[in-house]
Amino acid sequence: MRTDIVVIIIAMAVVTFLTRFGAQLAFRRTGIPAWLSRWLKHVPTGILTALIVPALVLPRGSLDLTWHNPYLLAGLVAAAVARRSGSAPLTMGVGMATILLLRFHT
Repeated sequence: MRTDIVVIIIAMAVVTFLTRFGAQLAFRRTGIPAWLSRWLKHVPTGILTALIVPALVLPRGSLDLTWHNPYLLAGLVAAAVARRSGSAPLTMGVGMATILLLRFHT
């Protein structure tokens, strides 16, 4: 077992605990301010965007905004389905079907 990996895992656990405990301690009496609560609702969207967008526009490590990028096309189709239906399972299904179709077609 690598010692450096264990140290990193323990350090991440300590930081996670301290930030959660610190927030509980800071807002124990007053509660979370409304502005912070509104802001926190957008964190998952920001994290998902940060994870997904690079995979769509940088599939081979360089920027590819052309129609020959199947990941970008599938992402656009999935975004349209998500906007229109609001259904996460349908969006994922259509996105995966689109990428499979585009990858095996070209």
